[in-house]
Amino acid sequence: MGTLGRAIYTVGFWIRETGQAIDRLGSSLQGSYYFKEQLSQHRTLMNVFNKAPVVDKDVFVAPSASIIGDVRVGRGSSIWYGCVLRGDVNNIVVGYGTNIQDNSLVHVAKSNLSGKVLPTIIGDNVTVGHSAVIHGCTVEDEAFVGMGATLLDGVVVEKHAMVAAGSLVRQNTKIPSGEVWAGNPAKFLRKLTDEEIAFITQSATNYTNLAQVHAAENVKSFDEIEFEKALRKKFAHKDEEYDSMLGVVREIPPELILPDNVLPDKAAKDQK
Repeated sequence: MGTLGRAIYTVGFWIRETGQAIDRLGSSLQGSYYFKEQLSQHRTLMNVFNKAPVVDKDVFVAPSASIIGDVRVGRGSSIWYGCVLRGDVNNIVVGYGTNIQDNSLVHVAKSNLSGKVLPTIIGDNVTVGHSAVIHGCTVEDEAFVGMGATLLDGVVVEKHAMVAAGSLVRQNTKIPSGEVWAGNPAKFLRKLTDEEIAFITQSATNYTNLAQVHAAENVKSFDEIEFEKALRKKFAHKDEEYDSMLGVVREIPPELILPDNVLPDKAAKDQK
């Protein structure tokens, strides 16, 4: 942070402190009628000293997720609800089109039993399932980490490899391309089929599309939300058979229609 940056930061600090002081004064004047409002201190993006997250503008970061410190997230990726990416003692890199699903934890290693300093590198179009733990390891492009899996320091998951749900992958393990590893500790289970490898890529695409819908929902105003609630209530009682008897045609409002790319089954039918 340069001289100008420090000066701006200091002015901002003074303004915030002044606001807090005024709030305390007002509360004391209210006496026994005073109500203290507890404000959440949660921050989606948070610096650690001079380390700041760098997140592409097209990334979806859920409101309850936390990206902390030296973390870089590439275009089209999505960080879902309850995730923590903590790059405090080392750095984290997440590539393009990768999804890190709800309640997952990504951290780094400053030191460990083998004496290695390890960042966490996650490649492009990777799927990380719900509640996974990735610590000081490398997950290459188009790999798949199942729900609840734990990857310890020094693990390398190669391209088109899969870690099964609930697995524990021990330190410095390398999972070769095209293989599924499972268990505690994780061991080779079998080779991936061509269909399963294609699914890994499709999974990343599906989550990129779904993230766009969630991003749009999260920026809606209160009025927009209330308007859509009223529309849903109105159309919840629609009876197509009764309407057809009356000759009534009711079109679903565009606000209630999800994009086709979020409903792959619907898109496939339309193409036929």
